[in-house]
Amino acid sequence: MEIIDSGRFRPGGDGTADFAEHLTVPALSFGTYSIPAGATDGQSPHNEDEVYVVTRGRGSFTSGGRTVEVGPGTALFVPAREEHRFHDITEDLVALVFFAPAYSGVPAGPVTGTP
Repeated sequence: MEIIDSGRFRPGGDGTADFAEHLTVPALSFGTYSIPAGATDGQSPHNEDEVYVVTRGRGSFTSGGRTVEVGPGTALFVPAREEHRFHDITEDLVALVFFAPAYSGVPAGPVTGTP
């Protein structure tokens, strides 16, 4: 067993968003995503389904043409290949991130609609 402290804020060394992967098995991967207040979430769509659970911070999230406010306890599902991003981060944000299957690191091809 490994205990992972998801509440620890770990932005990139240059003050940008940072993803840290903690577990990878073929069917699933898990990590934490930290975004400093005022920073930009520059991620691209990926080939895996994704679940975020915000554990700390506040901001907004847009996916599938819908925007919601997020804060501790917010859970979000993003289907594979859907454009999405956090934005308007007002408090340093940390989210648990689950990918299924495991995150490949390969960006999705052009988004053409429903898979």
